[in-house]
Order: sequence, then structure tokens, then C-alpha cells
Amino acid sequence: MWRGTRMYSLLGVLLLLALAYLNWHPGHGPSAGGPGGFKLPMPWLQPRMSFVGRAGTHFVDTLTGAPIYINGWNSYWLLSARSPSLSVEMLRRGRRMGLTICRTWAFSDGGPGALQISPGRFSEPVFQMLDYVIYESRRNHVRLILCLVNNLDNFGGKAQYVQWAQAAGVNVTNSTDSFFFHPTIKGYYMEYVKAILTRRNTYSGIKYCDEPAIFAWELMNEPRCVSNSSGPYIQSWIEEMAAYIKSLDRKHLITVGTEGFYGPGRGERLGVNPGDWAASVCSDFIQNSAVKDIDFASVHAYPDSWSVSLHFHY
Repeated sequence: MWRGTRMYSLLGVLLLLALAYLNWHPGHGPSAGGPGGFKLPMPWLQPRMSFVGRAGTHFVDTLTGAPIYINGWNSYWLLSARSPSLSVEMLRRGRRMGLTICRTWAFSDGGPGALQISPGRFSEPVFQMLDYVIYESRRNHVRLILCLVNNLDNFGGKAQYVQWAQAAGVNVTNSTDSFFFHPTIKGYYMEYVKAILTRRNTYSGIKYCDEPAIFAWELMNEPRCVSNSSGPYIQSWIEEMAAYIKSLDRKHLITVGTEGFYGPGRGERLGVNPGDWAASVCSDFIQNSAVKDIDFASVHAYPDSWSVSLHFHY
């Protein structure tokens, strides 16, 4: 009799918890419009989703080995949207269109509304917005390619890392090329990467490194150097950072984030670059993509602005 009473009491508590979850958790109750409100993370209640791996030149389901075919879009702004509902609506539209991958920023360095306020110091409300984007992507069965830093100055970028080092009294030049080789600045980036990968989502209770809704990590948005002699630094940086991510997270794929330019010495391939200038920005599509810990290559193409100088070879 006593055992039965205890069982009913336990079931009652579980029922109350379930009701609280359904009424207060994002997407179900009062906080459905975005981050905030009561959170009761329950990892086991998340939609089922497997990790995507690589078998040769194919993406595969890591549980079944079945091939996975992807199509998607780029919405870099999900983290910085003026309203969380806009980010959710974008994910829902993608799902309704049959898209399965969204590429977006997982960074905002320095300045107003930054995720990383200074090296190793983060805004928890902004981090919770990233939590929410990841949580909602899984609910909509959309996987994310998360980019970890910008080559450009927008949202901080590598220039912000150099400024942080200078403010700390580190002897670095104003050239942003030092992002790729100075130990202090590389340490800032690695510290940031570790914070991202080990973050536990406040909405799902799942660490980012254990989240199957994350398709891949992208090292940088369109890495370039200012000096055309800095090419070896980019290559070495790609090798080091890809290996570092793999040391923390073996479940996710990694890509570089290059624009797809061919570097000097590629002979006839240089003719398909969008201009002579493209060979001097220190990225080399073949060399950068051939790194052991890089799982797939990507190309960022801008045909509207490049087409006037492209020479197509068949």
C-alpha cells in the first residue's frame, strides 16, 4: 500500500514537471517569443536527431551510415536579430521550404551587444540568445553551420582580437595578419572556441559539443591576409585550430570558410579566380581544404560582383 502511494506521488510530481515544461519552455508557453522566462532543460525531451559524419566524399548519418544530402542557406544574423522571433521565423521558413542546413554566426566580438565582451568574458544574455537559436533549429529539424570569427571588422573580427592584445600591452603591429601567428592572439581564439564547444545550452541542457543540431564548425568567415607573404601563416593556423577543435569535439565536422580562391603556383587554375587580386590574399582553396582535420570544403561565391571579371573554363 505504502509503495503504491509513493509511486502515485512520484507520478504526480513528474506530471507537474511535464506541465511546467509544456507551459513555460520556449516554443510552448509564455516565453515562446524568445529567450527568457522559466527554463527547465530536459535533454531527453529534445527531438531525435543524429550527428552527420563523413565517409569519403559523402555525408552520412553516423548511426545508420545512410547517406545524407543537404541543401540550405546563409542567415548570418540570427544571433544579432532585433527580435528572437525573427530568427525563429527564418528557421521555420527554411524548414517549410525543405531546407536542412543554415549557416550563421556564433560570434560577436567587442562593441555594443557583443557575445564576447573581452577575451574570455561573455555576455550571458547574448549567450542565451545563441542557446535559443540552436534550440529552435533542432525543434525545426534544421542543422547549423556555426562560424567562429570574422575576417572582416563586422561584429569585431580578427581586428578586435588584435586590439585586445594591444590593449593588454602585447607587442603586436596594427596589421591584422598577427591574428594568425601571434601566440597571445591565438590563445584568445582558442579560449573562445573552448567556451563555445563546452557551453551547456540553457534551454535544452545539452552541451554544444554534444548537440546534433550543429552540423559543423567553421573556423573563420573568409580568411585573408593583408600581406601576400603571410600565406604560410594562414595554412599553419588552419591546421592548428582544426586539430584543437577535434581535440575537444570529435562529433562534429569542421570546415575552413574560404572563398575558394586558388593561390600562386596553381598555374592554369588561376584563370578561374575572379581577378588577379584573388591570388594575393593568402588563401589557397586546395591547400587549405586538404588539411587532415578539415572534413569538407566550401566556397563563398559572389557572382553579382565577380561575374564581370570571371573567365569560365570548360
